[in-house]
Amino acid sequence: MGQLDRRHFLSLAAGATAALSAPMVRAGGHGKPRVVVIGGGAGGATAARYIAKDSDGAIDVTLVEPSRLYYTCFFSNLYLGGFRDMNSLGHSYGNLAASYGINVVHDWAVGVDRDAKTVTLAGGHVLPYDRLVLSPGIDFVDGAVDGWSVAAQNKMPHAYKAGSQTELLKAQIEAMPQGGVYAMVAPPNPYRCPPGPYERVSMVAHLLKQINPTAKILIADPKEKFSKQGLFEEGWQNHYSGMIDRIGPDFGGDEVSVDPGEMTLTIGGEVTKVDACNVIPAMKAGRIADIAGVTDGNWAPVNAQDLSSKIDGNIHVLGDACAQGDMPKSGFSANSQAKACAMGVRGALTDSSVFPARFSNTCWSLISTNDGVKVGATYEATDEKIAKVDGFVSSTGEDAGTRQATYEESVGWYDGISADMFG
Repeated sequence: MGQLDRRHFLSLAAGATAALSAPMVRAGGHGKPRVVVIGGGAGGATAARYIAKDSDGAIDVTLVEPSRLYYTCFFSNLYLGGFRDMNSLGHSYGNLAASYGINVVHDWAVGVDRDAKTVTLAGGHVLPYDRLVLSPGIDFVDGAVDGWSVAAQNKMPHAYKAGSQTELLKAQIEAMPQGGVYAMVAPPNPYRCPPGPYERVSMVAHLLKQINPTAKILIADPKEKFSKQGLFEEGWQNHYSGMIDRIGPDFGGDEVSVDPGEMTLTIGGEVTKVDACNVIPAMKAGRIADIAGVTDGNWAPVNAQDLSSKIDGNIHVLGDACAQGDMPKSGFSANSQAKACAMGVRGALTDSSVFPARFSNTCWSLISTNDGVKVGATYEATDEKIAKVDGFVSSTGEDAGTRQATYEESVGWYDGISADMFG
């Protein structure tokens, strides 16, 4: 696959959603149909934009997002490694309002009344909807890592919601004493961005190799295997030999506790003093999905064709928060699902054509300078789930030119998806 630049990405997106340009018929009896989208990330921002732009004003779209500036989780590891600055990851919602007529509300959604079909905001406003789209990302499972809670996130950051947590983690890594220890507690499946923790290890190692070359990295991992494992382990050996030690479940990686006050990590009963500790706990759907009553306790089961909830057909759940089948939880997946959702929502509210949904995903990871790898697949909607059709993955032993082209492809994708989300 060649370099994926912004223009190519947008042309693919336009082709995949050509059905959305069909003629529109307004829902009868009560003026414009209303769609409320909660969450302004890769799923929510994309869904809001596509529903608004392709309905040509026939649907009233409100996007609820507490942050005025959205920092992408994807590519945030590259900030840790020194390949991006934080400003390059930040995006505003002004263009969604100015160019697409979306009512952007910066507030927290705190309640959903499914019978009345309303959303209540922390500021007291109540928003009615005909269709509700939830794309709240992830929250953490309470007690998933013994000794850690969200209250400890300033001592032991999770940095799995990009922004200030990412900046804090980098500052702690840079402040480590020479020869110090950076530890990561990796999450159990399923979780946001399967290669993410291991790209993070690579980027932290890249930073430490420059500023603290005798430092050590310790990974406590409850999983027997992880995404792109052979590629990462090859890269760690090539670029960071002797720096990284991963402890899997066979040696206690699934028996972990932390003490943020003492800055210790205990693995299988063995206590280690650490200088920086990145705790990535088990995950579940963002809290508003649970409040809306559309989860199984952790994730929100959805229908494959339009991401509608299996509990309430007037609610759609996208991205990290949903249980949809074979797609990984990634920004690319959320963006792809959002377009299928937008087509389904528009079809339901305006009687426009809806074609069979197709989905795709690619996850790129950077191991070192110009050493990029990727994994991806295409998917289709079946009666049971979003099902994988075929896939691809980088190979070990690839030449430097191939790896550089893969990295450059990822940069083109970042520019393309950012434009696709925010216009």
